[in-house]
Amino acid sequence: MRIDKLLSHMNFGSRKEVKALISAGSVRINGVQIVKPNFQVDEEKDRVEVEGQAVSYQKFVYWLLNKPKGVVSATEDTRYSTVIDCLHPDDYRFDLFPVGRLDIDTTGLLLITNNGQLAHQLTSPKKKVVKTYQALIQGLVTKETIKTFQEGLDLGDFISQPAQLIIDEIDSENGRSKIRVSISEGKYHQVKRMFQACQLEVMKLHRLSMGPLHLDETLAIGAYRQLTQTEIQALIPYGYE
Repeated sequence: MRIDKLLSHMNFGSRKEVKALISAGSVRINGVQIVKPNFQVDEEKDRVEVEGQAVSYQKFVYWLLNKPKGVVSATEDTRYSTVIDCLHPDDYRFDLFPVGRLDIDTTGLLLITNNGQLAHQLTSPKKKVVKTYQALIQGLVTKETIKTFQEGLDLGDFISQPAQLIIDEIDSENGRSKIRVSISEGKYHQVKRMFQACQLEVMKLHRLSMGPLHLDETLAIGAYRQLTQTEIQALIPYGYE
């Protein structure tokens, strides 16, 4: 790997800023000062130092975020803050991206990484990775609604795969329902559209899990953390490295 690319990955600045750092003689590889940004380095074997401090290269990064309302699941946006903006500057890398999408008003579990293979395994429709959501519904969810979700709904452009719907609470007085729903797809606005097809409206939507990952109940809205060893082990079959 080029040394300027490695240092840029490790948050030493933009490519331009890193090149200036290298040109100034601030970088050493195995004790030897280098001044060329295209110098090739073995990130696993070579010792890299910047201004005398050792740099430990991390190929892949994983952050488990409790996504807040009002931010978009994107790396950049001209109108709204993104989930990447939720990260502290010290944790930012230019190659990070969210795994899948949550609507701007949807909260809950979102994995942020730079591991494209893992992201593909978790989001590809062919893999049928189950996502579970908690929702507040305007309207009364019934046993008939549960059956309809199990059978799949015709949403016009596609017929949804069978989904598991669980009623947690019915508020007959206010005409509202608290539910959990698990789907193995992730089409645009899918959960909201499924309830709309049943003449029901999603008022709040919160993702609880995606595949083997479950939202940490101690993680405040907008907060994030690294994966635990248990979560890492669970993700190995999906391409964790």
